[in-house]
Amino acid sequence: MRRRLFVYDIGDGPQVVINPRITETSGEWAFEEGCLSVPGLSWTIVRPNKVHLSGLDLDGNELSIDAEEYEGRVLQHEVDHLDGTLLIERLDEEQRREALKVLRARVLAG
Repeated sequence: MRRRLFVYDIGDGPQVVINPRITETSGEWAFEEGCLSVPGLSWTIVRPNKVHLSGLDLDGNELSIDAEEYEGRVLQHEVDHLDGTLLIERLDEEQRREALKVLRARVLAG
């Protein structure tokens, strides 16, 4: 059986979610979001404000998490990574072009 997992910590210690699925979303929240994949860069990203995430904990027990604002954003961001979506793919065309220009310059510099 294929397993996907992420570890996150929003200040209460590390939490693990195995085979996460976002099953419900609502609202909208714009927030400055960054990523360790693109250090030092961040953008205002609009995501759903509230999410319901299902999955398993390390012991195989069902998880059911209702989260909003920052915690909801973290969960969505990590599920994006598991789905192969990077933060820069959430940018509008002009933001993405500028982000790629900065990233290319970093690679060429070194």
